Amino acid sequence: MIADLVLAILHHVLAFSLLGLLAAEAALLRPGLSGAWLTLLGRLDGLYGGAAMALVVVGIGRLIWGLKGWEFYVASWSFWAKMAAFAAVGIASILPTLRILAWRRAARLEPSHVVPDAEIAGARRLVLAELALFALIPVFAAMMARGIGS
Repeated sequence: MIADLVLAILHHVLAFSLLGLLAAEAALLRPGLSGAWLTLLGRLDGLYGGAAMALVVVGIGRLIWGLKGWEFYVASWSFWAKMAAFAAVGIASILPTLRILAWRRAARLEPSHVVPDAEIAGARRLVLAELALFALIPVFAAMMARGIGS
C-alpha cells in the first residue's frame, strides 16, 4: 500500500512538473531569444525530457506494483487514450528540442547569436500544441481512475 502511495505521489509530481516546464518553455520562446535566456531554455528542455522519462518509469512502476494491478489498466480504452495523448506530446516535442539544440550550438559558435523570429514562432506553435495535447492527459486519467473505458 505504501509503494502505491509513493508511486502515485511521484507520478503526480512529475506530471505537474512536466506541465510547468512546458509552460516555462512557451514563455521563453519569444522574439529576441539569445544568450542566457537561450541557455535557460536549453536547460529547461533537458529537464523536461528527463522528467518525461522519469514519468514513464514511475508509470510502469504503478502498473507493476500499484493496487489496481496491470489488468485494470491494459483493459481500459481510457488508459490507452491517455498513453496516446502522452505519446503525441512526446512526438510533438521532438522538433522544438532539435531546434533548441541547434540554436545552442549556434550560440556557442557565435555568442551574439539571436534566434530568428520565424524559427521561434514555429517552435512556439509546436510547444503550444504540446500544451493543448497535454490537457487531454488528465481528462483520460480521471476517466480511467473511475473505470470509464474498462
